[in-house]
Amino acid sequence: MPTASNQQPVTNQPATRYDVYGIGNALVDIVTEVEPDFFEKNKVEKGLMTLVDEKRQLHLMKAIDMKRSRMSGGGSAGNTVVAVNQFGGKSFYSCLVAKDELGKFFLEDLKRNGVDTNLAYEHCPEGHTGRCLVMTSPDAERTMNTFLGVSSFLSPEHIDERAIKNAAYVYLEGYLVSSPKGLEAMKEAKKIAERNKISVALTFSDPSMTKYFSMQMEEVVGASVDLLFCNEEEAMIFTGTNSTSEAREKLKQVAKRFAITLGANGALIYDGDTFIQIEPYKVRAIDTNGAGDMFSGAFLYGITHGHSFAEAGKLASLASSKVVSQWGPRLEPAQMRRILGDLVG
Repeated sequence: MPTASNQQPVTNQPATRYDVYGIGNALVDIVTEVEPDFFEKNKVEKGLMTLVDEKRQLHLMKAIDMKRSRMSGGGSAGNTVVAVNQFGGKSFYSCLVAKDELGKFFLEDLKRNGVDTNLAYEHCPEGHTGRCLVMTSPDAERTMNTFLGVSSFLSPEHIDERAIKNAAYVYLEGYLVSSPKGLEAMKEAKKIAERNKISVALTFSDPSMTKYFSMQMEEVVGASVDLLFCNEEEAMIFTGTNSTSEAREKLKQVAKRFAITLGANGALIYDGDTFIQIEPYKVRAIDTNGAGDMFSGAFLYGITHGHSFAEAGKLASLASSKVVSQWGPRLEPAQMRRILGDLVG
C-alpha cells in the first residue's frame, strides 16, 4: 500500500467558477441484490455502512451471486458532484484512486460527466482503488461494506486550494471522519473555505458515522457549518434526541441551514429563518442506494442556480424519488433534463 510520500496529485487550473468543490472517498460501487436472510447468515449489520478489509469483502462477494451485480462509479460525494454536473452545474472533486483498472474506470466516469479532479491516472499511486459492496434487500434498504483501498490515504495534500477559492460551496463527505488523514483533509478544506468566505456544506453520510465517530464529526462541524445534509436517524443520533422535532431545534446550534430527509415523508428544510416542509413524490422504492447523495446534488445545484430553498428542496425530492425507483445511485443526463423540465413546468 502506498504512503503519502510517493503520491503525486496533479492540480488542475480552475478555468471557470465551480458551483461545488467536493472531497470524499473515491469508490467503485458493486451493486447487488441479496435475500433477507443473507445478513444474519454472513454476520452483516443491515442498513449501515461498515468498513471492512479486502479479505472480508472478497469473502462476502463469494457468498453473493455476482452475475446479478452491476458496477458503477460511486462514493457519497462523488455521486453528489456528478449529479450537480448532470443538472448543468460545474464541480471539482478531490479524491484518490490507484493506478489499476478500477481507478481508470472511476476517473473516466468523472471525465465523462465533466467533473474536474485533482488526479491524473499516470500519477496515481500503486495499490487498490476503493470498492463498495452495496447489498440491496427486498425492502429496498441498502447495506454497504466498504474496502477503502488507497482512498484511506486521502489527506490534506490532495486538496486544491485554488479550486476551493473558485467554488460557491465546499462539500464535505461525512464518511471521511473514519480515517485520521481524511479527517485532517476535511478540517483543512473547511479552514481554507472559511478563510476565503466560501460556504461549507457537510453531509453526515450514514448513521454509523454519527454513531461511531461522533467526536470526529463534532471536530469537523466546529462552531458551525453553513449547510448540513442528514436523514432523521443521523440527526437524532448526532443531537442525542429521540424525535425529529427535538433534533431540528438542536441542529440550529451547529448549522446555519440544514436539510433533513424523511424517506417516504419527503424532507424538512431550514433556511436560516423558517422550516419548509418538502412533500414527497410517491414512488415504489426498489433501491435506496444514492438517494441522499442525489438529494444533496440536486439541492446544491438548485441554490447555486437562482432557486429558493423551497424550490431546491422540491427539485431534490423529485430527483431522489427517481433514484430510489431504479437500481443504482445515479440517473442518466436525459433523466436529469426531464426532471428540470418537470420542475419548471
